[in-house]
Amino acid sequence: MKLLVINGPNLNLLGTRQPEVYGTTTLKDVEDACVAHGAAAGIDVACFQSNSEGALIDAIHAAKADCDGIVLNAGAYTHTSIALMDAVSSVELPTVEVHLSNIHAREPFRHKSYLAAVAVGQIAGFGLQGYLFAIDALSQRLNGSS
Repeated sequence: MKLLVINGPNLNLLGTRQPEVYGTTTLKDVEDACVAHGAAAGIDVACFQSNSEGALIDAIHAAKADCDGIVLNAGAYTHTSIALMDAVSSVELPTVEVHLSNIHAREPFRHKSYLAAVAVGQIAGFGLQGYLFAIDALSQRLNGSS
């Protein structure tokens, strides 16, 4: 099984960007934890980050060729991108939407997620642990246990 973890805009600044909201965990910490967690469960985890909406769409499209599922933290594009929603819908791969912070406890504009309509689930507010929950959830779903 292979999963792709995708991180969107500004997540490359994790660890230094608004630590009061996002903590001090870096993107490298997130990616290393995801790869290690997957490996421990026999899952190949690849990671990708971009600040560009088009590059994120391209990564989602490319995942259709060799991935079984996607963990997606689209950052602010969550709340604005119909194009990302369409990309997830088009590739027909189970996708879990992840957010480090609880988007529903933040500014009202963050409460709307275009991805929620096409994701198999959403995990928000658990920091790095949310990515690991998403990997486990996708693994269970793909193995037919959920």
